[in-house]
Amino acid sequence: MSLEILEQLEAKVQTAVDTITLLQMELEEMKEKNQQLTSEAETLKAERSGLEEKSRQMEAEHNAWQERIRNLLGKMEDVE
Repeated sequence: MSLEILEQLEAKVQTAVDTITLLQMELEEMKEKNQQLTSEAETLKAERSGLEEKSRQMEAEHNAWQERIRNLLGKMEDVE
């Protein structure tokens, strides 16, 4: 009877070891995925920052062109 209990205990221990091994593998996969996503997020933040700067530059250019056009229109009105 004790041999049977010992075999059952051994089977449960083996199941626990297998489960722990699988969970450790999953944990490593999750860590790798997390690192990938963190890196991706940093890249996207940098790209966004660059796009925001470009947008500010383009807005400044747009405003400068509008001012030039206003000045030209004002000169044309003065001529008429």
